[in-house]
Amino acid sequence: MLGAHEKQGRCETSLFFCQFAKMICYNPGMDSSTAQQLIELNRRFYADFGTQFSATRQRIQPGVRKIISQLSGIENILDIGCGNAELARSLAETGFRGTYTGLDFSLPLLEDARVQPDGFNTSFFEVDLTATGWEQVLGQKHFSLITAFAVFHHIPGKRLRQSNFLKVHKLLDRGGKFIQSNWQFLNSEKLKGRIQPWEAVGISSKEVDEGDYLLDWRSGGSGLRYAHHFSIQELECLASETGFQVMESFLSDGESGRLGLYQIWENYEDKR
Repeated sequence: MLGAHEKQGRCETSLFFCQFAKMICYNPGMDSSTAQQLIELNRRFYADFGTQFSATRQRIQPGVRKIISQLSGIENILDIGCGNAELARSLAETGFRGTYTGLDFSLPLLEDARVQPDGFNTSFFEVDLTATGWEQVLGQKHFSLITAFAVFHHIPGKRLRQSNFLKVHKLLDRGGKFIQSNWQFLNSEKLKGRIQPWEAVGISSKEVDEGDYLLDWRSGGSGLRYAHHFSIQELECLASETGFQVMESFLSDGESGRLGLYQIWENYEDKR
């Protein structure tokens, strides 16, 4: 973990980098029609392959297990993009005594998610992070910890990501933490071989943002899905722009231990 002076210095460096990036960047970002095409692409993918995808996610990743080992066990957790909620089952195995709320838009995955140990305090909601007002299903609830493991690399466009991070900030208790992981598929030669041309879905490479890719799926049929490859600097900019401070970053998962980029964010501005 970083010391107080290191954290402050890193935050100031990140803010300077983001301000400089804004000055030199003239790309207004992906237009809404392209973003909607990518949203529909991923929606179809998880509708068609949700069951097959869930079958490949029957254990949590090493990076997530590291996070679990650092919890007090009494957190009030919101798990965004919970999938089949394997995180909740793993928490139950540790004797977790807090609360767990899971959100996902995939009905096949939510069906699997609701199979939990008796007496474990969970609730689940069908939510689409690309829809306006998704946070309203939570009412006035706030959370001490919000997680989003392998979620935001499927959200197209900077504007939509910023909007969601601002909502996450508002849902957190003061001093709460947001922990996310994002897929680092470019760190794998095998996964780079899954990259397909944008023309396969009728989109030009000029219409998407830097770091956007189209990848194929080969289990139980063939499919295509959109993913964004984040850099550490890009995430640090998003954090500073939405009232967060990056407390820790680390790589984990996969055979190489480099397929997931994890970051722990803490809210340092009150945006309510």
